[in-house]
Amino acid sequence: MLTVQNINQYYGGSHILRDVSLTAAPGKVTVLLGRNGVGKTTLLKSLMGLVPIKSGSITWGGQPIHNQAPYDRARAGIGFVPQGREIFGRLAVEDNLRMGLAYQSGSTPVPEHLYTLFPVLKQMLGRRGGDLSGGQQQQFAIARALAPSPRLLILDEPTEGIQPSIIKDIGRVIRQLADEGLDGHPVAALLCEQYYDFAEALADEYLVMERGEVIARGPGSEMQDQGIRRLVAI
Repeated sequence: MLTVQNINQYYGGSHILRDVSLTAAPGKVTVLLGRNGVGKTTLLKSLMGLVPIKSGSITWGGQPIHNQAPYDRARAGIGFVPQGREIFGRLAVEDNLRMGLAYQSGSTPVPEHLYTLFPVLKQMLGRRGGDLSGGQQQQFAIARALAPSPRLLILDEPTEGIQPSIIKDIGRVIRQLADEGLDGHPVAALLCEQYYDFAEALADEYLVMERGEVIARGPGSEMQDQGIRRLVAI
């Protein structure tokens, strides 16, 4: 389980994260909602160690990780799909996938289950990442994060600029990872999203952020009754 307790973070004199607490449990999809500029991406980068926190704690599997480097968090079983995908455009899809295995032996094969989750990848292994559509890039960016079989998958705006058919495929994979796990192990998913209908359909738990703090949280089944759409409408 990921447990975040009262973390604070600043950019210059601006207080970006204000006593943010959350959990992400194996077998569940936790959805983080909020308008642009409320601190969602900063929170996810803080969880990965890309942005240091000023105070508070982050624990994973009962161990504190808030002082660990990003690569140590990845080795501990945390996968991250950043906003904008950040693929290597000149590298082939297969080489992009191998980047997810960078800390393992060079002979480690790309796991076959990635092609089960995203069958289209098998047809694209030799193509350059930069030549694919945004939706195809997002699929293999998720696959790259899944290559080392993480126990927590963090996704930042995975539906941004993606065609509806691929959004459905991404939703199917996220739900499957939570329900069935990966390599026989349950996966926790933390999903930052602005597409409300997509988020509501997947959420086991939800949180809403505004001005750097969590203003609402609860079971995903209660999002409609609690009027969460209104809180995140632009």
